[in-house]
Amino acid sequence: MPNDNALAHPMSDSELEIVVDDPTAPEADSPAVTDVRVVDVTISLLLALLAATLGYDNWRTGIGWDSTGPQAGYFPFYLSVILAGASLYGVAVALLSRKEAAESFVTRAQLRRVMAVFVPTLLFCLVTQFLGLYVASFLLISAFMRMVGRIALWKSLLTAFVFTAAMFVTFDIAFDVIMPKGPLEAAFGY
Repeated sequence: MPNDNALAHPMSDSELEIVVDDPTAPEADSPAVTDVRVVDVTISLLLALLAATLGYDNWRTGIGWDSTGPQAGYFPFYLSVILAGASLYGVAVALLSRKEAAESFVTRAQLRRVMAVFVPTLLFCLVTQFLGLYVASFLLISAFMRMVGRIALWKSLLTAFVFTAAMFVTFDIAFDVIMPKGPLEAAFGY
């Protein structure tokens, strides 16, 4: 009698799996930058520091009860205490865990790919303060298309211009939304 499982699934497992190679994927043998334990402890300590700062500020505001009920800092203070407790628990778990000690959090190649997105986005936020949203958007889109996407320069510039112009028409003209503007918009009277 044939295997019931073979009748239910006539294809083998190798036929069900499709493997697609990504030519831009990071190298598998890239050295680790840090491990999971270091990241867990660092983030937990930063959250504990945030909890201490929030707790102190809310303690100064007032964490008691007055004639009308709880003071302004009452609930936020106790939420800070809970956050601090959870953070310290996270530190303890990370330090006591043996499994995470050997796990890589990020490799050098992976970090390089993350930074390829993070750094331009950070620069976009800074440039927006001085040149406005539309010029910063134009620069970000064209740079991403050219450097990350390896798209032709003229296509990158044209796409960035069309997208930025569409944003300007939509937000500033059609809906009259106040957006951060820079010297270029001021030169055109906006």
